[in-house]
Amino acid sequence: MAVSADRRRDPVKTVLHTSPNDYASPMATKSNSESDNPQTDGSENAGTAHPDVPVGKAPSDTARAKLPSVGIVGGTGPAGSALAVRLASVGMEVVLGSRSKYRAMEIVDGVLAEWPDHDLEIVAGDNDDAAKADIVVIATPWAAAAITARSVAEHVSGKVVITMANALTRVGDEFIPLIPPRGSVAASVQAMVPDARVAAAFQHVPAHELGDLRNPINSDVLICSDHRSAVDAVTELVKHVPSFRALDCGELSNATAIEAFTAVLLQLNVRYKTRVELNLLGIPDSV
Repeated sequence: MAVSADRRRDPVKTVLHTSPNDYASPMATKSNSESDNPQTDGSENAGTAHPDVPVGKAPSDTARAKLPSVGIVGGTGPAGSALAVRLASVGMEVVLGSRSKYRAMEIVDGVLAEWPDHDLEIVAGDNDDAAKADIVVIATPWAAAAITARSVAEHVSGKVVITMANALTRVGDEFIPLIPPRGSVAASVQAMVPDARVAAAFQHVPAHELGDLRNPINSDVLICSDHRSAVDAVTELVKHVPSFRALDCGELSNATAIEAFTAVLLQLNVRYKTRVELNLLGIPDSV
């Protein structure tokens, strides 16, 4: 197939930014799972700053009132709690959910104690409480994502539901992507909550960096969904986080490749003793 000269000169390139002082050994690599569920999915490798807000500082009460509330179902694991911290740091009201409300309370208390100088509006609840928010995130291990979504189906009809899990397993020193029966974790969740608008996002963002409010994350967030309104809503969510950039990656069928690519990022973490953050070059910054 012919390739235009312009395309040859300006290809889309992948840049993996590394943080060599923040290495997790292979055995220490954790999943995007609730702490009370030991499954692993390797998704610790989960867009533009709020114009008036420095890193980690919440906007005014007026700006806060305009932001959607976010409920994180199964949010007591590393990635779910880290996402809660980051979104709350830019003024969003976050409900951190768990099968056990008391487990969620324990995690929220720890998070608030870790960042006492930040006005973090994070409240604990069970998964039903989290699913009543404006936007819902499913942050359980990949094998539990679809059934967990079904358990809160009555609360998410018509809402944007974000999945951030990756179906992965580990064989020796290698991370192997798994393909669920419907092709991806996101597609499996959509099948369980057909009245919701499911989007895949945050699969490639390292959980440790996501929850560290001392530094911004220079990372692209890949988003895919069969619903234009869901892509738009997640894009607006991402835009409030400093140094994030939201990228529309098409329909939900692309979640298969997006989720599987996390295995590559985790392998790079192990090989180079670092954590990588994903940036794509060749795309205008104005998107």
